[in-house]
Amino acid sequence: MSLSRWLPPVLLAAVLLAALYVVVAVHAAGETLLAGTILVIVALAAWIYSSSKAYAYRYLFPGIGAALIFVVFPMVYTMGIGFTNHSSKNLLKFPRATQYLIDETHQVEGQSLQFTLHADGAEFRARFENPETQAAFVSGPLALKNNNPLELAVEPAENVKIPLGEPLQLRDLIPRQAALKALTFVTPDGRKLRMTGLRQFGPVEPLYEPRGDGTLLNKENGDVLTANFKTGFYENQRGERIQPGFQVNVGLDNYRRIFTDSAFREPFIRIFVWTVMFSALTVFFAAALGMLLAVLFNWDALKFKGVYRIMLFLPYAVPGFISILVFKGLFNNNFGEINLILHALFGIKPAWFSDPTLAKIMLLIVNVWLGYPYMMVVCMGLIKAIPADLYEASAVAGAGPLVNFFRITLPLILKPLTPLLISAFAFNFNNFVLIALLTGGRPDFLDTSVPAGTTDLLVSYTYRIAFQDSGQQFGLAAAISTVIFAMVAVISLVQMRFTKIAREETR
Repeated sequence: MSLSRWLPPVLLAAVLLAALYVVVAVHAAGETLLAGTILVIVALAAWIYSSSKAYAYRYLFPGIGAALIFVVFPMVYTMGIGFTNHSSKNLLKFPRATQYLIDETHQVEGQSLQFTLHADGAEFRARFENPETQAAFVSGPLALKNNNPLELAVEPAENVKIPLGEPLQLRDLIPRQAALKALTFVTPDGRKLRMTGLRQFGPVEPLYEPRGDGTLLNKENGDVLTANFKTGFYENQRGERIQPGFQVNVGLDNYRRIFTDSAFREPFIRIFVWTVMFSALTVFFAAALGMLLAVLFNWDALKFKGVYRIMLFLPYAVPGFISILVFKGLFNNNFGEINLILHALFGIKPAWFSDPTLAKIMLLIVNVWLGYPYMMVVCMGLIKAIPADLYEASAVAGAGPLVNFFRITLPLILKPLTPLLISAFAFNFNNFVLIALLTGGRPDFLDTSVPAGTTDLLVSYTYRIAFQDSGQQFGLAAAISTVIFAMVAVISLVQMRFTKIAREETR
């Protein structure tokens, strides 16, 4: 049989085996949802590329698979986090948090020994010395290349005939600290020594002892820790929570907090109102300015149109983040050129970054500056598509420019422009870059217990809760992100509805 007949199935089998290995590795890392997603994609790939019935899907599958991994999975994953208490205090899964506590140790009674580490060829030897009796012990050769727990015996120094070199400096010891912490050295009299400092080993024992009923006994003070799967913490008899916490499913609690907890509800509503206003006003002013300029450029008597078009299109050609940072300098309260001019003309220096109203006006000015060139170009194209006969007939009837605009131009370009205006509204609803680079959401509300600013949009408010709040509440931030996603989805549906209406009317 020819090689070309066997090569494709062999390659497919090799790719599938490699993919299954990745699935197992991802699952072993604790990412069950991602492992399941990859497994589904692998199963689909195996069926599509091995079945003649699915031949037509072979060319679509790479795109579908990429969409599943890079679009659907992050969305589902974010929604899933919204139903948990995932935060900086509850980062670990329950088994990992339990193991963390079991691995904790405490120093018990007994003399600590001074510790030094000496190079022995490519390996090392540990030396321990009792500062009171001067009794010393030396270990065998240590590789110190991994952090696997290991129990090793040490011998009296006089029994080790190999001369030790100079002890390693602290800067050489620190990189090997994790490997040394995993080792337990046993002296000839049976004492077990573990690392208690960079230059000290001492007798330690596990702090917590697992018991048959799933509780942990604190051997130092006798407390019994019980896992509370409602709070996500181990708790002692007095109800005190022991760090680290673990992730648990909290159902709709995060969504309930958004709409019922006054600490989150009040800034959420105010920020939601501002987000809608910011998006609507930005779209209105950018579209109005772009439309006005497009109408002016359609004026036959206007000279040097090409020069004006290039100059007015430049804001769209410059990367947005550069324009935002330039405006941040221009609006600087003390040294910005805008305030210098206003002070020279009117004797005022507006506090653009500390006054909430002025900060919002500044955001609108900058965002309209960034958005009007695109609207202008689109409107210019739509105006060019209007038959010239309409304007000629209007001129014969004695109509002026305003009548032409409101009776001919605006009605004919508004309908095809509507889907674009709705998509621009949805884009500005999540305009994180502008807020992050220009104001950072500030000035902050003074009456809220969570980080929230007067210029925050919902997306930047979510970011601040997730990464700037002291608790870093990822679960709550994921719930807010899901709510924002639902809002944007509704806006997209409205856009699709308007697009369908416009298409039907065009027919």
